[in-house]
Amino acid sequence: MFSIRKATRKDIPLIRELCFKVWPQTYATILSQEKIDYMLDLMYSSDSLEKQMDSGNQFFFVYEDEEPVGFAAYFEKAPTIFKLDKIYILPSQQSKGTGKFVIDYILDEIKQKGAKALELQVHRQNKARNFYEKLGFVIIKEKDFDIGNGFFMNDYVMEKVLSP
Repeated sequence: MFSIRKATRKDIPLIRELCFKVWPQTYATILSQEKIDYMLDLMYSSDSLEKQMDSGNQFFFVYEDEEPVGFAAYFEKAPTIFKLDKIYILPSQQSKGTGKFVIDYILDEIKQKGAKALELQVHRQNKARNFYEKLGFVIIKEKDFDIGNGFFMNDYVMEKVLSP
């Protein structure tokens, strides 16, 4: 049985703990260790997570029974467009419906806020792309995002248009 719990600043250590269990192995085969270390510091330091929360990123955890098994975050990008900024599920939970449960939760929540679409970015070599396509997301463009220190995120921008 899955459940959702919203995250607060007090939960930053748990976000970081889950991140370090999922993130490095998700990207180990497609990014250099130097880039992984840089991106983890850039996006998942305590200070960075606090700033993301302060700027409107809604973080929450997904639990199976009493155990936190993943986290996600989204924000309002434009008046009717939201962005799924993060979704990370423990490897042991993948292919069990956990990710779909999280996406469905976000879709329900943003529809209540007047959303017309949910966007996300996924690395062009990340197998999660197939998962998103199964859920109705389509690639709307390829983009290389300069994240500093000579690094770029080479992503697809995907979108799911929501039915009224």
